[in-house]
Amino acid sequence: MIEQLPAIQLLLTLIAAPICSMLRNGDRSWWLATAASWASVVVACLILNQVWGGGTISYHMGGWPPPWGIEVVIDELTAIVLLLVTLFGALVMTALRESLSTIMRHQRQSLYYTAFLLCMASLIGITITGDAFNVFVFLEISSLATYTLIARGRDRRALTAAFRYLIMGTIGATFILIAIGFMYMLTGTLNMADLAERLPAHKDNHVLHASFAFFIVGIGLKIALFPLHYWLPNAYTYAPKATTAFLAATATKVSLYVMIRFVFDVYGLEFSFQQMHLGTLLVPLSIAGILIASLTAVFQTDAKRLLAWSSVSQLGYMALGVGILNVNGLTAAITHMFNHAMMKAGLFLALATMIYRVQSSQLTALAGIGRTMPLTTGAFTVLGIGLIGVPFTAGFVSKWYLITGVLDKGWLPVAALLIVSSLMAIIYIGKMIDVMYFKPAPEEFSNAQEAPLSMLIPCWIFALLTIYFGIDTRLTAGLAGRVASNLLGGA
Repeated sequence: MIEQLPAIQLLLTLIAAPICSMLRNGDRSWWLATAASWASVVVACLILNQVWGGGTISYHMGGWPPPWGIEVVIDELTAIVLLLVTLFGALVMTALRESLSTIMRHQRQSLYYTAFLLCMASLIGITITGDAFNVFVFLEISSLATYTLIARGRDRRALTAAFRYLIMGTIGATFILIAIGFMYMLTGTLNMADLAERLPAHKDNHVLHASFAFFIVGIGLKIALFPLHYWLPNAYTYAPKATTAFLAATATKVSLYVMIRFVFDVYGLEFSFQQMHLGTLLVPLSIAGILIASLTAVFQTDAKRLLAWSSVSQLGYMALGVGILNVNGLTAAITHMFNHAMMKAGLFLALATMIYRVQSSQLTALAGIGRTMPLTTGAFTVLGIGLIGVPFTAGFVSKWYLITGVLDKGWLPVAALLIVSSLMAIIYIGKMIDVMYFKPAPEEFSNAQEAPLSMLIPCWIFALLTIYFGIDTRLTAGLAGRVASNLLGGA
């Protein structure tokens, strides 16, 4: 059984998805989807235990050895992303039934759980596959499922947001497919380890240069890297409440993982950064995204849109960590990939819990909610100060490594700009906390009550994890440091 864990990890959610659609019953589908999600968490923990300390799992699908067959490869970086997708997905799934009850008829909920599980299964597939073409296939499955999840939002603008994401997501996927096709044309293989061995012989070939360019633009769209972020604010704002928490935690983070995997392991460090000068592109775009998105978030009056713009800014932190090309910077990128997924999923879930009662994400509707929903608002506050980067929270750990990495390069102005962006985070998170605690509640929402425990408990799990990983960093920064050192060749 232990040897089959990689296949079990993928099949749990992939098989549960169509069964949910056949049940045609919202409650039974939710129980099945929740059980499959938490079973995936258990498998992810077992896999992490196997590779902890530098181990690698290579699983040959159907018994066909690579490069002829499809290989599943799991190392420490893969294992932490697996845990991210499954754990945060399971927590959101736990809260999803109550959240959907106000926006969707009971009979249709089973189809929603099907799309949710397909999205989770495809993100798992992207993470563990060792085949470049399979990355594209799973990206497309996740995108199609995500379009469905966003379009089911209560606001009709969700359809426009889903359509916009469809157009930009399709362009991104097409660029990635062209990049993979060029690599296959040069090498005759799709196995990522095999590609890594064969591509250096073609480093001066313009076809490989074009492949790299197409890949960076395509994956930049998937990550929502500034200025390719156009789809993200509306998608997060108008998607169903709890679903936004899942998308914010997983979709862009898995895309960032794909970029790290291809840039460092497939194209290679020397080709990506010395020959193609990727750092020269990532660093200024990341800094611009951090500052512009943070400033935009400050002026938002819709809480979901505010957090969505904050996500664009935080993704800039991760891209900057990759672009500065040192151990501390890359450690920051990988650590923040996990920490931001955790904090932002919790923030969107806590906000979904508030919206469940007041039926609006406008800041004016959330006024005074700290007095009527103190437990939910307390979780939101803990997560908010984590996002700011207050010491003893997970956000502080990420930013500490990032600023250290920038200072290692001698970039004092960039370090100053990162501090400025953190001050802007204080402003927009502080604005929300001020409204929730110190503004008078609208009369129609003055009797709002705490949401059901199925929504409240996951919020506090996210909040407590934010504090825990701000103190014990072995699973996050410790693992990320080892991975970063290996990716950079021990530099």
